[in-house]
Amino acid sequence: MSRAKRIDRQQKPAATREDWITMALVMLRERGVDGIKVVTIAKRLGLTSGSFYWHFENVQDLLNEVLSYWEHHLTDDIITAARNFSGPPEERILDLMLQVIQEDATMYDQAIAVWANSNKAARTVYRRTIKKRFQFAQWMFEQVGFPEDDARTRGRLFVTALMGESSSNLKADPQWEQIIKREHALLTARY
Repeated sequence: MSRAKRIDRQQKPAATREDWITMALVMLRERGVDGIKVVTIAKRLGLTSGSFYWHFENVQDLLNEVLSYWEHHLTDDIITAARNFSGPPEERILDLMLQVIQEDATMYDQAIAVWANSNKAARTVYRRTIKKRFQFAQWMFEQVGFPEDDARTRGRLFVTALMGESSSNLKADPQWEQIIKREHALLTARY
């Protein structure tokens, strides 16, 4: 093989950094943090473990990126999109609920929470991220017109309900959208 072909092949990793991160999240959900192994992830991606080092210095670097991805992609980006929603406040809440379930955005929350019980860095990210979710949810309910205390309570129920729905595999139910719409109606009802 010519030197040019070797260099070309070496410069084109078969999986992206995000592929490694998302597969690490899958492994975290299936096996816990101790199940995040380079060789296992590489096999799942159909790669050799050497390709890992195109993207990460070591496993700790990958773990740090898993936390960052979870916080920023699966929380901050979703909050930004919801904040930019141009419809009525009640519809913003429903739209976000449907999006979170449709995209399985809370699928890894329970695994991150378990990891946070035994790891300081994971605990810090988990607490900060959940706090962002609670604060944003409260803001959404305030935009609907609920007083601060009611908005805070409804926001907490909103966040914890969506986190719980991921572990109940709601999306497998053919009626999942109607279930979310009923939950939305209860959360936004005025008594």
